[in-house]
Amino acid sequence: MPVIAVAMLAACAAPAAPAAPTAAPAPTSAPAATKAPDPTKAPDPTKAPEPTKAPEPTKAPALTGMAAIVDAAKKEGELNVIALPRDWCDYGDVIDSFKAKYGLKVNEINPDAGSGDEIEAIKANKDNKGPQAPDVIDVGPAFGVQAVTDKLVVPYKVATWDSIPATLKDADGYRTPNYYGVMSMMVNVDAVKNVPTDITDLAKPEYKGMVSINDPRTGNSQAQAVFNAALANGGTADDSSKGIEFFAKLNASGNFVPSWNKQTFGKGETPIVFDWDYNALAARDAAKGNPKIVVVVPKSAQIAGNYVTQISAYAPHPNAAKLWMEHVFSDEGQLTFVKGYCHPIRYNDLVAKKLIPAELAAKLPPDDLYAKAVFPTLDQLNAHKKRIGDDWDKTTKIAFRKLS
Repeated sequence: MPVIAVAMLAACAAPAAPAAPTAAPAPTSAPAATKAPDPTKAPDPTKAPEPTKAPEPTKAPALTGMAAIVDAAKKEGELNVIALPRDWCDYGDVIDSFKAKYGLKVNEINPDAGSGDEIEAIKANKDNKGPQAPDVIDVGPAFGVQAVTDKLVVPYKVATWDSIPATLKDADGYRTPNYYGVMSMMVNVDAVKNVPTDITDLAKPEYKGMVSINDPRTGNSQAQAVFNAALANGGTADDSSKGIEFFAKLNASGNFVPSWNKQTFGKGETPIVFDWDYNALAARDAAKGNPKIVVVVPKSAQIAGNYVTQISAYAPHPNAAKLWMEHVFSDEGQLTFVKGYCHPIRYNDLVAKKLIPAELAAKLPPDDLYAKAVFPTLDQLNAHKKRIGDDWDKTTKIAFRKLS
């Protein structure tokens, strides 16, 4: 509206002389038109300034040692063991503590199998990754040697390797002894007035008709009783003939009774017999005082027998197998064997470190006896077995009876 009024007033007035026109300022140059982008093309993005390069993040160190084994074993998730009765050396608690500690499933294959069965299980399951293929085995020394010879196992050295006696383990880690027993005398004290403390005591007249073993040509523990008698009577691990001679002496004097079993022992008919200490100590507990049993480790000579743990070359769970080995040979695992009356292979080391609980130590024969235990080599054991086969009959004149 104001614009219209001004225009009307200007029309009624006399025309004025035109003023000299003010020169229009030179127009400011218009900026060059921005070129419209080609609609058929996406516009080039505006280039952002080069960012400052962030430093490379520090890489976490690769897992090593025990941490790496635990990590890899948990990824495998399972472990297959074989021939481990839960009441043998308290293996039940060894297995259960392993499961609780690491959360792995444990498949217990054929608990009552023997060492030979374990070797055959590896052979039969070379291409089997299922629960019937053993990851680890627990076998006698001769079978452990066979497993190495047949290339059925792989080497592994546990963290506690240096505390395992060098004379018993394979230097490269193919065979690792895990526990042992020593030959002992199991005495029914309801029938024996004076408990013998040594093998040589058994020749005394007071033990007439009391001492017994089964045929040493067919039973390993009985053969080791003869071996132990050899050491007690001046023999050596290389010559066990004095053990055969000792039993011939017992037979001639009437102190020996051929063959025994639980019934003859319990009735007092064969009240002094030989067995591995862990079997004898377990029998003592099981009897609950009926009969009353005393287990004697002979003071002059202790012959020992051990088992070995090995990892299958065809293990479906090789890292779980390594973790099992670490558990078995740890202080915890080794002390569990003590609960089952088996002497862990690191027993002397545990004693030196004062790790054996007093209540467990109280159930075992004195430590100093075990410190002197003799472990025959495989060659010495084979020579002893042959000597018994060749000389037993002609030297002892013992005829073993058949018991039901």
